[in-house]
Amino acid sequence: MVADNIIDKMKNIFQNRQLVLATKHKKEQVMIPLLEGQLGVACRVVENFDTDSLGTFTGEVERQHDALTTLRMKCLHAMDITSCDLGVASEGSFGPHPSIFLLPADDELVIFIDKKNNLEIIVRELSVECNFDGQEIKNEQQLADFAEKMKFPSHGIILRNAENGTKKIVKGIQDWDILRTTFHEVIEEFGAVFAETDMRAMNNPTRMKVIGIAMEKLVEKIQSLCPQCQTPGFGITKAKAGLPCQLCGSATQSALCHEYTCTQCHYETELKFPHHKETEDPMYCNFCNP
Repeated sequence: MVADNIIDKMKNIFQNRQLVLATKHKKEQVMIPLLEGQLGVACRVVENFDTDSLGTFTGEVERQHDALTTLRMKCLHAMDITSCDLGVASEGSFGPHPSIFLLPADDELVIFIDKKNNLEIIVRELSVECNFDGQEIKNEQQLADFAEKMKFPSHGIILRNAENGTKKIVKGIQDWDILRTTFHEVIEEFGAVFAETDMRAMNNPTRMKVIGIAMEKLVEKIQSLCPQCQTPGFGITKAKAGLPCQLCGSATQSALCHEYTCTQCHYETELKFPHHKETEDPMYCNFCNP
């Protein structure tokens, strides 16, 4: 439960202000309930901004900048064309998990910008709850096997002429008859078919769930106020490794403490043992388990 003084502070800052969501893929389904319910803002979805112009997952439009820069550009552009001084946007990237290499990962960034109060608050959610995949398909049995693995038809599939090919791309397939018909059309025209997961949020409930988790983290961070100046967004800026091994006492790579910094007044504080444990399991120790 958010403390009453924090709720009052949020009402004073955000209550009834217009906030624009920079999305064309139905992300408002998980964004609006949290933002309106917790911050008291009035959300709207930008109508005339094609976010795909900044890059598509299927490669017709290459992303020209890193994910964070693209995210910020997306949010600010939506705010500019709607004259809103509050905005939220998200940007997803998909590929091998950075430390669990055999698993695909969904790396979601979400940004909150308040021009009136000079606030920019960003959170990240890195999740292995992700069905990102793709393979060349040669027959209907392979197509059916891939579709089942991808949780089709609740999750959409994209068929294209080749991996990274752009001559023929059919997106948003969520019907068995359309999937089979499209497969035969593409293979007849090009002699090959590459199937991949449709990672757009409205066609991928698994990804939508991860975006929802990221939004919960965003709202929680917005509601975290600096102890000194009461500015929203007081969050972790650095994690220091060094939690001692339970067996030998050597420093491990696990977090010993988290540093928090205010972006406005630059107040800093440190929280030791952020995961509520003072030692680490020896299995994570480079000396006990090299």
